[in-house]
Amino acid sequence: MTENLEQLQAHAAASLPGKILGAEVALGELVLKVAGDALIEVATFLRDDPKCLFKVLVDVCGVDYPERPLRFDVVYNLLSVRHNQRIRLKVATDEGTPVPSVTKIWSSAGWYEREAWDLFGIFFADHPDLRRILTDYGFEGHPLRKDFPLTGYVEVRYDEDQKRVVYEPVKLKQEFRSFDFMSPWEGMTTLPGDEKATNSGSKEGKV
Repeated sequence: MTENLEQLQAHAAASLPGKILGAEVALGELVLKVAGDALIEVATFLRDDPKCLFKVLVDVCGVDYPERPLRFDVVYNLLSVRHNQRIRLKVATDEGTPVPSVTKIWSSAGWYEREAWDLFGIFFADHPDLRRILTDYGFEGHPLRKDFPLTGYVEVRYDEDQKRVVYEPVKLKQEFRSFDFMSPWEGMTTLPGDEKATNSGSKEGKV
C-alpha cells in the first residue's frame, strides 16, 4: 500500500511541477500540501487523471493553529473507488485570504465549505451560497476557533413566557449537583464480587 502511495506521489509531482508544496504518507494515506492558487488545478487533476480518479469528496474540514501566520488548514479528504485509494489535500490560509471553492469540481463541497465558513470563518471564493449552516443567522463569531470565548456572545432562543424569539448573552455555567453518596453507583468504591481483590478482603477470606 505504501509503495502504491509513493508511486502516486511521484506521478502527481511529475504531472504538476511546482504545484505541490509538500507530501508525506501518514496513517495509510497520502497527504499533499498545495497553495491556494494551485488548488483548482491540483484538484481537477486528481479527479480526472486515469491513475488517480479521486471522484469522491468525502469531507472538507478546517483546523485552527492560532500561533501560525497562516492559522488555518483546509483539509480535503478524497476517495478513488476505482483504485481503492484515499488522499488528503491541505491548503494553508489566514483569516483574510479566501480559498477557491471546489464546488464546480465536487458538488458535495457546497455544504462542507459552508460548515468551515460557519465554524472557522474560512472564506471560500466563488462559492454559490456561502452562508451559515449550523449556527443561527444572528450568531457572532466562529465557535470552533481556539480563541473563541466561552461567554460574552449573544444566543438566540425561544422564550415560552414571552412567546417570541429573544436575544440574550451566552452564559455557560454548571449548577451545583446534589450527590447521593448512598447510591450504589456514587458511594461505592468496590463493586460487588470484588471484595477479595482488596488486601483486607483477602485476609478476611483466610480466617
